[in-house]
Amino acid sequence: MDTMILKKVRTVVSVHVLALSSMAAWAQDYPWKAITLVVGYPAGGSVDLVARAIAPGLSRRLGQPVNVENIPGTSGALAAARVALAEPDGHTLLLGSPAEVGINHLVSRRRDGYNPLKDSTPIGLIGSQPLVLVAGRKTPVASIEEFLRATAEAPAPMRYASSGMGTPLHLAGETIRQQSGVRMAHVPSRGAGAMLANLDSGDVDFAVMVLSSALPHIKDGKVKAIGVTKLERSAAAPQIPALAENARFKGVDAGVWFGLLGPGKLPPATTTRLREDLQQLLKAPELRKTLEAAGLTMMEGTDFVPFLQAEIQKFRRVVEFANIRN
Repeated sequence: MDTMILKKVRTVVSVHVLALSSMAAWAQDYPWKAITLVVGYPAGGSVDLVARAIAPGLSRRLGQPVNVENIPGTSGALAAARVALAEPDGHTLLLGSPAEVGINHLVSRRRDGYNPLKDSTPIGLIGSQPLVLVAGRKTPVASIEEFLRATAEAPAPMRYASSGMGTPLHLAGETIRQQSGVRMAHVPSRGAGAMLANLDSGDVDFAVMVLSSALPHIKDGKVKAIGVTKLERSAAAPQIPALAENARFKGVDAGVWFGLLGPGKLPPATTTRLREDLQQLLKAPELRKTLEAAGLTMMEGTDFVPFLQAEIQKFRRVVEFANIRN
């Protein structure tokens, strides 16, 4: 009996040693084939733009093609699942943003789905974009003070639009409501076009938009900027105040960020190689110019893991406050 047990233990140990040896070989030879960079949204959106901006430089540094694959649907959840289920060898990566990486698992009624802290390996942050609270032309509000006055005096909660239930824009709107105590009702829309149409018709009073998407409409006078949702003004539009400049909104700090992630259990050596190459890539002046022109604030020096943990806790508080469920 003891001999049989010993043989079984030796077999188990041998299997684990072989597995570890294979992982070590993967890491040492990485990368040995083309890399797929998965995006959870259609081509042309902000996440896709960032992915296609970094792909050529990442390819040069890694010595292998980096191909962007768009898998849109369910706020990026399909793309996150695709990468989570991939072989953890570093050849399938995710260009992630808050919805699929930090929010979806909190608002989903399922409790056995994707867990970003277990099913992914954060590699590096790239940058972030602020959001902006805007008012429609028919809404008699053009400043933070007027916004506070209007929401306080309205006989019923005023309405604000976002890009959909459980999206970063929705959570930013609920953060505004949570921090300030203003009365607002959420009206989910299907994208920026629908939000603008609802604002123009007066069906909603306000909307939360990505600043880079909103700026052309602010300049054309189609919407009025009230304030950005970060702690400081954006370099892309320094004339727009930060909501946090008013004491009622001092805790409002919301934006859309972009980061590179791999499957869970990515070998440490592969993670380190990708992290170092990404950080070096993001120092390139031309790439920085491209990303900053798209409204990004660079974040390559930020440690992704504690940042993601803090973001999830922040999202969790807002989700529980607003009782958001999909």
